[in-house]
Amino acid sequence: MPGRPRSWLFRVAFAAAALLRPEQRVRALAARPVPRPRSQAPGSLKCFLGALKMELTEVTGVSLKRGSHAVEDNDSVAPAEEAKRQKVLDGCLTTGQDGLEHVSPPGSVHVPGPPAAVSAREGRKNSDVQLEEEEEEEEDGLSEEGEEEEEAESFADMMKHGLTELDVGITKFVSSHQGFSGILKERYSDFVVHEIGKDGQISHLDDLSVPVDEEDPSEDIFTVLTAEEKQRLEELQLFKNKETSVAIEVIEDTKEKRTVIHQAIKSLFPGLETKTEDREGKKYIVAYHAAGKKALANPRKHSWPKSRGSYCHFVLYKENKDTMDAINVLSKYLRVKPNIFSYMGTKDKRAITVQEIAVLKITAQRLAHLNKCLMNFKLGNFSYQKNPLKLGELQGNHFTVVLRNITGTDDQVQQAMHSLKEIGFINYYGMQRFGTTAVPTYQVGRAILQNSWTEVMDLILKPRSGAEKGYLVKCREEWAKTKDPAAALRKLPVKRCVEGQLLRGLSKYGMKNIVSAFGIIPRNNRLMYIHSYQSYVWNNMVSKRIEEYGLKPVPGDLVLKGATATYIDEEDVNNYSIHDVVMPLPGFDVIYPKHKISEAYREMLTADNLDIDNMRHKIRDYSLSGAYRKIIIRPQNVSWEVVAYDDPKIPLFNTDVDNLEGKPPPVFASEGKYRALKMDFSLPPSTYATMAIREVLKVDTSIKNQTQLNTTWLR
Repeated sequence: MPGRPRSWLFRVAFAAAALLRPEQRVRALAARPVPRPRSQAPGSLKCFLGALKMELTEVTGVSLKRGSHAVEDNDSVAPAEEAKRQKVLDGCLTTGQDGLEHVSPPGSVHVPGPPAAVSAREGRKNSDVQLEEEEEEEEDGLSEEGEEEEEAESFADMMKHGLTELDVGITKFVSSHQGFSGILKERYSDFVVHEIGKDGQISHLDDLSVPVDEEDPSEDIFTVLTAEEKQRLEELQLFKNKETSVAIEVIEDTKEKRTVIHQAIKSLFPGLETKTEDREGKKYIVAYHAAGKKALANPRKHSWPKSRGSYCHFVLYKENKDTMDAINVLSKYLRVKPNIFSYMGTKDKRAITVQEIAVLKITAQRLAHLNKCLMNFKLGNFSYQKNPLKLGELQGNHFTVVLRNITGTDDQVQQAMHSLKEIGFINYYGMQRFGTTAVPTYQVGRAILQNSWTEVMDLILKPRSGAEKGYLVKCREEWAKTKDPAAALRKLPVKRCVEGQLLRGLSKYGMKNIVSAFGIIPRNNRLMYIHSYQSYVWNNMVSKRIEEYGLKPVPGDLVLKGATATYIDEEDVNNYSIHDVVMPLPGFDVIYPKHKISEAYREMLTADNLDIDNMRHKIRDYSLSGAYRKIIIRPQNVSWEVVAYDDPKIPLFNTDVDNLEGKPPPVFASEGKYRALKMDFSLPPSTYATMAIREVLKVDTSIKNQTQLNTTWLR
């Protein structure tokens, strides 16, 4: 009935809000409709439900929508994402929602996520079990996952099947101080990573202003088009219908109004051109494709001022999102391809991270507009430059870490931190390198190197114990029962996970061509498996090296001179320290130490049915050249303090966004119910901060162990 209040929707919404934690309920309710004219009510309700849906999805992993699962194509955009993007264009999403806190699913303990990977050079993720973000996963329906989650065992129970440090060769420490316990990543905001750029400066988000550019369009471009016009233009831009153009009538026919419409179409819909036409005495702006489908991937050269650098560099502050997730979100809101973004290193999800990003021919003005629309993101420190960023160009990362509920005395903490500052820690590959489920990624990598493709397929697809979504469990069960890739694929609402990609490959190429089926998985993800195996070998060999020879260089050890590895001779031993010694990751282009550890490498690879003298693979991508890695790392810029606190939920330091908003730093009492260790340090690329923290605490940093610690504390 027209004009009738949609009270039933509000009742549903507020009932759903009851499932949220108090702080999330406040955020959702902050977006609730305010009294407005009835004509605007649906939009305001949409905002409220959208904010509530995001909060509830964060808690339950379930979408507040109905319908059926659609098969998702890699090039398609999910309906949920379409709706969100439209909200952005309409200015509907509420502002000030940065700082969303992570909340554990109902029925589970509030546990740390995977420890932070700081593998900036390689930037590989353990994505064999990691799905795309919820925004991309949601379909037009309440997923089967929702029903499954209610019956699932708690995360703590599931992680009983996870790896421990011992499983991946992490067994030694360098210092003699007594260890103590603490909770790592109890909140993702307890782990902050700031990138160290090419110039050695730590990246900070401290300026939200947009560079003044006379050629930038006015802010009116974001409001001049109606929602219907934006919808038609987007369908034209993305070739979603057979229209070759869209005509927009100019109601107020002035040159200024026409100019703003031209600018709005070209800025908001890259790939479209415009012209003005007279039709029956009325003025129309006509949008059309100038360069076919290539226009989306190749922004128009002639529309970008020649005096301006082609790349807009900016600092991206993000919470609880890894780098690729963030770029996917930005690209969809901007309606561009993700490959026009570049960066120097990837950052972990369960953290607050600050890093530099570059994007091709997108104005700072458009990027800054996203600050009004996106949660958990802030963009700033804009500048135009001639060149993009390249992986590996960074000098490292600076970490601010809070370890909560520590048990160590002040003396123990001082000894531990002094040791970290003066000696350092063993440069192990951290737990996140090896996955979080009962099938470690290094096992898949070993099978690839052995050319055992049936085993590769089974390891990825077979049922497993561990932390997994309900639909993945059903998919694996279907695979075990039928060995029918199409049937198993139908159990997945999302096809972008590694399991979905492999099943799609098997459907396409057949069970007798597993190599080609596996090749459908993106190259970086495939290589992640064999790099995981290299890391597994390296960790075990370094532990043996330290057990055999301690923390001093010995004849036969390897050191780097430039990029070349050379042996330490008897007469040169005193010219080196343990901080100079490197160990090889196995490959065809490395040399091995000239002592007992060389034979240990050979024995380990032989036991895995691999030939250390022939690390070339039949498939070139999987041939390992090897590399060298320092065995001990000494952090730079180390500082620390012990603080007392009573509320486990309060932040113990200010973030860049807090400082931008003028929030005063937290004040700590001399006494409190709990104690926390706040530590700052800088590390080079490809080094794991969790291994530095492990050296301080002398505890197992695996999710399995940290989950048990957190579970005990919360009881």
